[in-house]
Amino acid sequence: MRWMTILAGTAVLGCSAVCALAQTGQPTEAEKRSATTIMLPPSPETLLPDAFDGWVTAEPSKVVTDASQADPANAAALEEYGFNAAVLANYKREGDTVSLRALRFGDVSGAYGAYSYYRQNAWVKADIGMGAASDHDNVIFWQGTTLVQAAFSRVGPMTAGELREIARHLSAPTGNSALIPPILASLPKASLEGQTTHYALGPASYAGSGGVLPPSLVNFDKGAEVVTATYSLSSGPATLTVIDYPTPQIAEAQEKAIDAYLKAGGKAQPPWSKPLTESDVASLEVRHSGPLVAVVSGDAIPDESHRLLESVHYDADMTAIPEPVPSDIEKTGEILMSIAVITLIGAGAAILLGGFLGGGRALFRIAHGKPASSVFDEEFIHLDLREEWTETIEVIQRPHPKG
Repeated sequence: MRWMTILAGTAVLGCSAVCALAQTGQPTEAEKRSATTIMLPPSPETLLPDAFDGWVTAEPSKVVTDASQADPANAAALEEYGFNAAVLANYKREGDTVSLRALRFGDVSGAYGAYSYYRQNAWVKADIGMGAASDHDNVIFWQGTTLVQAAFSRVGPMTAGELREIARHLSAPTGNSALIPPILASLPKASLEGQTTHYALGPASYAGSGGVLPPSLVNFDKGAEVVTATYSLSSGPATLTVIDYPTPQIAEAQEKAIDAYLKAGGKAQPPWSKPLTESDVASLEVRHSGPLVAVVSGDAIPDESHRLLESVHYDADMTAIPEPVPSDIEKTGEILMSIAVITLIGAGAAILLGGFLGGGRALFRIAHGKPASSVFDEEFIHLDLREEWTETIEVIQRPHPKG
C-alpha cells in the first residue's frame, strides 16, 4: 500500500509539472513581438488605381518588373536603389491627360534615393506623401517604398490634392524596410538647402545625381553610401559630400586617397569634374570621422568651408542586440527535461518521507519494548488458521453438552 501511495503521489506531481510547463511553454508577448514576421509586398497592380478624382485610365495599366522597361535611360540607377516593379498608366478627364509612373523599391531608402535622383535642385517643394517636388507640369513624390512621377497636360489648383489621394492608398512599410537612410542624420542642418539633398548607392546613381568626385574614387564596391547637399554660406555656396563606409579603417584609407586626388589638381586621374574645377581650390578639404568621409567643395571661403566640414561627426549608436528566441524543438526539450527532473525530485522526496515516517515509527516502538512491526500486536484482528486449532469432523459431530 505504501508503494502504491508513493507511485500515485509521483504521478500527481508529474501531471502538475506537465500542466505548469505547458502554460509556461507558450510564447510571451515579448517573444511574439521579437518574432520575425514575413510580409509579402502587395501586388504591383495596387500601386495605381483605375480611377481617382474623375481621372480614368485611357487604357489598361502596364506592369513591368524590368528597370529597362520602366525607365531605359536610368535603368542602372534604379537597379542600384533596389527597384523591383513598376506600373505605367495614362489617365484622361474632360480633355486633360496625365501619365503616372509608380516605381516600387525594396525599402524606404531605395524610394527616397530614387526621389532624390529624379528631383532637380531647382524644383519647388510640394506637400504630397513623405516628400514631393514639382517643375511646371511635372510632379514627383514618394510614399513608403513607392516613387510616383506624374506628367500633366495642365496643372490645376487641385492637382496636389488629387495626388495626395493616390499617396494615401499606398501601403506603408514595416520593420527595417521602413527606416530612412541613417547617413542623412550626419548632414549639418544649419544653412542646408532642403531641396538639394541627393542620396546614392552606386556609381550610376551618384554620377546621375551630380556627384562631385569620380565614382571610382568613392569605391562603391566596398559598400559605400553617399549623400550630397548644397549649403548657402555667407561667403558663397558650398557642396558637402558625405560618404559612409562599413568600417572606420576603410574610411581612413579612402580619406587618404581622396586627399591625394584633390592635391593633384590638374594632374589628377581621372580629371576633375566640373563642380571641382569651378570650386575654390583653397576651400577643397577632406576629413573622416569614424566610418564617415566628408568632402567640402564650392566657392565659400576656406574658413567657412572648414567650419562646415568640422560640423560633420559620427555618433556611434549603440543598439542592443536582441537575444535569440528559442525554437520549438529547444522549448520541447526543456519541457521534457524539466518534467524528468521534477519527477525524480518528487519520487526521491516521497521515498525519503516514507522512510522517515516509517523508520521513525519503528524506532519509537522499539524504544518502548515493542516489535518494530505491529503485525504481531494482540489487538490486530486476524484469523488463526494454524493446524493445532483445526478440529476434526468427529469432534464437530459430537452432541452439545447442553443438549
